[in-house]
Amino acid sequence: MDPVEAGQTCLDKDAPQNLSDREASMRGFLVVMLPLIIILFFAYSPVLLAQPVVGPAHWISATEDNVDKPNSWIAFRKDVVLTTQPASLTAVIAADTKYWLWINGRLVVFEGGLKRGPNPRDTYFDQVELGPYLKKGNNKIAVLLWHFGKSGFSHVNSGRAGLLFAASSNAVHIYSDKSWICRLHPAYGTADKPDPNYRLAESNILFDARKDIPGWQTTSLNNLNGFMAAKEIGHPGDAPWNQLVKRPIPQWKDFGIKQVSFKRIKGKSVDTIVAKLPYNMQMTPVISVSDTEGGRLIHINTDHSKAGGTDNLRAEYITKKGDQEYESYGWLNGEHMLLTLPSDMEVKAFKYHETGYDAEATGTFNCSDEFYNLFWKKARRTLYLNMRDNYFDCPDRERAQWWGDAVLLMGESFYTYSTSTHALMRKAISELVDWQRPSGVLFSPIPGNFNTELPDQMLTSIGDYGFWNYYMNTGDRQLIAKVYPSVKKYLALWKTDETGLTELRKGDWLWGDWGDDKDLRLILAGWHYLALDAASKMADLNGFTEDAANYRKIMQQVKSGFNQCWNGHAYRHPSYNGATDDRAQALAVLTGIADTSKYAELFNTFQKEFHASPYMEKYVMEALFVMGKGSYALERTKLRFAEMVNNPDYTTLFEGWGIGEHGFGGGTTNHAWSGGAQIVIAQNLFGIKPLQAGYKTFLIEPNPATFKSGSIRIPTVKGMVSAAFQNDSKGFKLGITVPAGSKAIVKLPVGAKVLLNGKSMNSVWDRQADPTNKSRFTSLILTPGNYKIERSLALE
Repeated sequence: MDPVEAGQTCLDKDAPQNLSDREASMRGFLVVMLPLIIILFFAYSPVLLAQPVVGPAHWISATEDNVDKPNSWIAFRKDVVLTTQPASLTAVIAADTKYWLWINGRLVVFEGGLKRGPNPRDTYFDQVELGPYLKKGNNKIAVLLWHFGKSGFSHVNSGRAGLLFAASSNAVHIYSDKSWICRLHPAYGTADKPDPNYRLAESNILFDARKDIPGWQTTSLNNLNGFMAAKEIGHPGDAPWNQLVKRPIPQWKDFGIKQVSFKRIKGKSVDTIVAKLPYNMQMTPVISVSDTEGGRLIHINTDHSKAGGTDNLRAEYITKKGDQEYESYGWLNGEHMLLTLPSDMEVKAFKYHETGYDAEATGTFNCSDEFYNLFWKKARRTLYLNMRDNYFDCPDRERAQWWGDAVLLMGESFYTYSTSTHALMRKAISELVDWQRPSGVLFSPIPGNFNTELPDQMLTSIGDYGFWNYYMNTGDRQLIAKVYPSVKKYLALWKTDETGLTELRKGDWLWGDWGDDKDLRLILAGWHYLALDAASKMADLNGFTEDAANYRKIMQQVKSGFNQCWNGHAYRHPSYNGATDDRAQALAVLTGIADTSKYAELFNTFQKEFHASPYMEKYVMEALFVMGKGSYALERTKLRFAEMVNNPDYTTLFEGWGIGEHGFGGGTTNHAWSGGAQIVIAQNLFGIKPLQAGYKTFLIEPNPATFKSGSIRIPTVKGMVSAAFQNDSKGFKLGITVPAGSKAIVKLPVGAKVLLNGKSMNSVWDRQADPTNKSRFTSLILTPGNYKIERSLALE
């Protein structure tokens, strides 16, 4: 029952309504506290109510002494006899860290489990449907567990390898306990140096085929040498795993195993096998070789095993004698797979097994400018490559959920991938606030061991482009109720100086952006203003009107202080001595701090200053569209991104402007933050964005700039929104699809005849928002359906 309704049912409509002072005081208390109670309910009920039913299940592990060391692999077996095949049976599976599940020899889960954790204490669990894999009679359950055993930028090590398994119904009860048998898998080990860099929690896997346990997933239990009764090491809720939190995202999408052609480069005693992949992807390599000797080493790499200025992930394999096939389960990424092996060893096949986040590229885009078609294709590929357990900056060097990156990846996802990505966004947002320090400080990447606050990225995350953009696209009010107390607590750390401008909070790492010439006081003030704006709207949404008013008061102070930094040509803080910062000018426009009277001078600045990294260039491009300079926005973006877009050797976008360019000596070539122009094209060129949360109402305000034609399809929570235009000397034509449950407001400049589905339309506008029509727009309000709009003159 809704808390408000519950409160109302306590009142008897026939009872006297004269209240005592105590009763009146209590009612006043409830009026004040009710919004907070609702927020606390939303914040904590998911964990409290979602604890799985696991019966007498235990956390179990192997008995060997070194079972908790980094990169340990444990094979578990359990046989279960069923009198009938269950139509459905859901298992709760928690693993530290990853697992592969087979039932009766059939693979049920490929790389289950999520990196720890949802917060600094707890652990995720999976729910897996077992019914289709079970049968009447004896059933063989096999689990291969990979314990990372070390922390990184995307995972926190618990210090213990463990498995928890529980599946129960009226007739079936399967619980992990000492009746299971297991052992450290003897074939798995750690490859020789160099190790992957410190940011990665994963290790380089070595597999010695001579020590394998053939068919252990289905072999009779009596024939499994070295397997012992599992050790019960804890109950559900025990440390170090603590509370179990339901996996909030789907299991991985499996694209299957595919063979790839390769070339062999001969050496004196060692050959190199090179296989070009269709594109840069998340994959596990599969090799099929024949060795007459056995006991010889094969190195398994990609062209990204050493990239971004450091050592990343790879694998090694020691052969047995004869024919053999092996899949290395730790996923890698790259444009090419590489093997080095003895010259006399036969390679029978080279394959790849692509997996990734379960989303479809349902958003589509095409335009008259081939550069932007290629940009979109590479940006979409780069985005998908950086989604898995979490959003991350790059799939090779870090796999870390940096929140400056996450804000852009979320924005890109709304326009390119299916709504299943919303679950990954919700996970990211929940983790950020659930890792908040008691002091109120937010930091990222999380989950992980890099406990460093980057103040500008944290402001970006909670602001209009982060949390609020998520709400506007999804309508997920419950999550906003959960995060608002954390947002309020973090913003309380920020102060203004005597001019009203945001004070310099260095945090743990005063970053701002890669590159030089960063006017950090103004960069921070811009992000602070946008965070305050988002917080004011969150406060309104949750009934905290005083908070909202206070945030808006501070916004005015920041605006005043910011405008005191205007020198007649550009914004510059008095303490800043570098070249005029294009990033700061962009934020001045996007916040609305810079009024239109300053646009001419700002435009001159944008034509001369080029300091933003690919990360911040998105905001420069957007500011130019806001200023009415869409043609130059496209020109500048094309100029800056030309090297990475036009490079035929890469299917993804780079971290820096060129290969190897980066703040500490080597950028990656697969950084999704460089795809931010996708958002600008969708929101500012096609002009499509939600006006009411969850696309209840959305705007279409096209600004084709230099595009002669363009089409876009956008997956929203209401269904597919589509728009296609043609803009030439014959006029402007626009086709629109408005999905069920939604409403579109189309804005076109006045001054030309407009036809809607062949019928002439009178010039109308939103009289409440713009009573004198100074904006000079014709506004059309469209209900669900398909529409064709024709304007007698082209859009300029």
